[in-house]
Amino acid sequence: MNGDGSQKLFVSTFRMHIKPPNALSAQTSRLRIIDSRTPIKSPETEFRFKSLEPPVFIEPLEDCCVDEGSDIVVRGVVKGSQPITVMWLHNGEAAHFGKAGFDGREVKFVVRECLPEDAGAYTCLVENSAGKTSCSAAVCVRDFETKFSGLKFPISPSKSIEANGKSSPTRNELQKFKGSTCSSPVSPDRQSPVSSPRVIPKKRANSATGPVLHFTNPPQHLEVKAGQTAKLSCSFRGSPPVASCWIRNKEEVVDGTDLWTENTDESTTLVIANAEPQHTGRYTVVLKDRKSSAQHTLTLAVIERPEPPASCPVVSVLSESSLVLSWSGPCYDGGSAIVGYVVEVNNQGCAENWVELTDQCESTSYIVCAGLQPNHEYCFRVRAFNAAGVSEPSPVSSAVRMEQKDCEKADDPSPEYTLVTIDSTHKVTDHYILQEKLGMGKFGLVFKLTHKETGHVCAGKFYKGRRAAEREAARREIELMNHLHHSKLVQCLAAYDHKPEMVMVMEFIPGGELFERIVDDNFEHTELASVRYMQQILEGVAYIHQQKIVHLDLKPENIVCVDTNGHSIKIIDFGLASKIDDKTPLKVMHGTPEFVAPEVINYEPVHLATDMWSVGVICYILLSGESPFQGESDAETLALVTSAQWEFDEESFSDITEEAKHFISSLLIKVPRRRMSCEEALAHPWIAAFDSGDLTSTKSLSKEKMKRFLARQKWKKAGKAMLALKRMTLLSKSDSCVSPTTPGEVSLMSPEAKNALQSLELKMQGPPVFTQKLEDQTVTQGSSARLSCNLTGYPDPEVVWLCGDEPLEESSAVQIEYDEDGCCALILTDVGMQDTNVYTCRATNDHGETYCSAKLTVQK
Repeated sequence: MNGDGSQKLFVSTFRMHIKPPNALSAQTSRLRIIDSRTPIKSPETEFRFKSLEPPVFIEPLEDCCVDEGSDIVVRGVVKGSQPITVMWLHNGEAAHFGKAGFDGREVKFVVRECLPEDAGAYTCLVENSAGKTSCSAAVCVRDFETKFSGLKFPISPSKSIEANGKSSPTRNELQKFKGSTCSSPVSPDRQSPVSSPRVIPKKRANSATGPVLHFTNPPQHLEVKAGQTAKLSCSFRGSPPVASCWIRNKEEVVDGTDLWTENTDESTTLVIANAEPQHTGRYTVVLKDRKSSAQHTLTLAVIERPEPPASCPVVSVLSESSLVLSWSGPCYDGGSAIVGYVVEVNNQGCAENWVELTDQCESTSYIVCAGLQPNHEYCFRVRAFNAAGVSEPSPVSSAVRMEQKDCEKADDPSPEYTLVTIDSTHKVTDHYILQEKLGMGKFGLVFKLTHKETGHVCAGKFYKGRRAAEREAARREIELMNHLHHSKLVQCLAAYDHKPEMVMVMEFIPGGELFERIVDDNFEHTELASVRYMQQILEGVAYIHQQKIVHLDLKPENIVCVDTNGHSIKIIDFGLASKIDDKTPLKVMHGTPEFVAPEVINYEPVHLATDMWSVGVICYILLSGESPFQGESDAETLALVTSAQWEFDEESFSDITEEAKHFISSLLIKVPRRRMSCEEALAHPWIAAFDSGDLTSTKSLSKEKMKRFLARQKWKKAGKAMLALKRMTLLSKSDSCVSPTTPGEVSLMSPEAKNALQSLELKMQGPPVFTQKLEDQTVTQGSSARLSCNLTGYPDPEVVWLCGDEPLEESSAVQIEYDEDGCCALILTDVGMQDTNVYTCRATNDHGETYCSAKLTVQK
């Protein structure tokens, strides 16, 4: 005690170090007490504590806001010594739902298809031997109630958490940004207080009398030259937003470096930077707006110069000063119809000295009747041209010497037939001069030949003949030809077998294919002319059948004209012909799909009637220009033949007599024994009418479909099947081009168009956007005020107007308009000084919200 009797106060101080519990307990046995108050660590303990790093969040958890039914994903990044244990809490309690993940660095907690009760505070606890830490994030879940009842801006000075981590604007901030727009996802803290009145959002008008989505003067066809830029552009009108896509080959066009789309509010354009022939085809554009859809199909033709004519010019009529040239058209026309031919002549023997005879020849034959001198030698070549340009020249013809010749001959000379024996001691070149190539096929090649002694022009069929089977097939054809001595059948004149080649020398027939003659501009195609040709075909086939031989490859290419100005024809190519033995059924697996009979496809025995099916197909094409069984592929064609499904096209046969139709119907019968025989066909009233002169139908028949048929056959020969299909698509009649449809008419669209509509629905999705903002206004007291803006977004945003922070309800003094075109307006009548304030238009849809504000000032 002090001297005055009071007690003395003594204060003692000490320092205490508190270690982490785990660390302390782990090291208790290693501590030595030097002083009664101060623990000292051993060097081993000192080193271990320095080497451990406590966990630290280097990327903290982030607040988020999600829609009901979507996934909650809370993540962060932790750094620290391993091992680290992780624990998740929801509102302070262990989270037994959801899926937690930790890969040693990133912590993640995922709640699938969340519910409103999943909202709250999520905390991640991380701990290791050196310490522990935690991090939290706020998660809000927007249900329908939350999304559409939050109508007031928060007036609290505190910042509320948004889905993007940003805070909502306070009232003071809103005043600062008046006249501007800002946008954010819907946040639950924007809900009105419980005491605030519920305001029903204004919905966009959807008038049935508004503009229906439609195309404005869309193009039907576009033609560009290869290498140029093609722009397929379509303009339209509709209710924004309008989404579009392009379809080709049943697939949606995807933007790339050489092909892309350019879209505006009123048009869509497909751009092909470097157009090539493979871009030729049909393109469909599909549109979708808020309430309707539309589609339009147009064709693109990428054209290029045609290929050269397929053969060299052939001289068929010769005098001392004139001749007739004939040739075959190009195998590929470059994607554009052949307009004409350029005929050139060379009389100097110099490869560069070519003179143009004409550039206006419109057919595949030309009469040269001027400029030719007797005893002069000439060569000829031809070029084809279309809208894209002129082709390279055809092969050069053989040199022709103009000299006096006795061209008189009987109208119908008596044929001289030769029984051919195969010559195994000579080569064909021992007796004939080999000239230009005339054609090729599976068997080999055909060349033009000139007899060395007589100068007689022939054709030589050079068989491959390297295999025993090929040589045997050649011998069999030569042997069959010895039985086919008839004026309507091509004749075999000689045969040579000198290994490794075998050659059959035949008469040269310069008139070209029958169908090529028919499409010539100088030829008048009538039903009467068709009867004349069919009668000759039947006469030839009848003789073949009398020899118990079946041709098995009757088709237009094997019916040729004897000359260029007459009407006589011959049947050629007996490479597939076979003898028929009644005791041994014959089955074959060859032929041309469009003309082969059903029994061949089914691998059933063939008969003489098998040829009659082919005769029926030829007659059908001869009269209509269309094939009765032509499919998109050989497989489809064969399927149609097998089922014997065909009909008379009403348009193509509108001018054809009933007798002709009956003639065809009596041949295209699936059961062979029910088909007419060749003798019955010759006696048919349609054929007999020609001889009696009773056939009265002399109306000219259209050649356009025949031209398309020939074009397709040429493309097939040239191995250009894909180009042929594309070209035929362009030549065919276009489908309906414009087809605006309402949602109830979507079933009229193609499957690919329906799929496109689904993708367009996704493309249209987007948050509200103000395309025209509110503007500050000053009005006088007692007048009316109109604040208007324009709004887009899909689904259609719903709108609420606010005066300051308070939502406005429609009344006699407050009117809200929200037109179909997206124009949104607030109209205040009889305004007073109290109406001076900041007015906000708030728009909300499934993808977010946006708001636009302006200040209204009322003056006296």
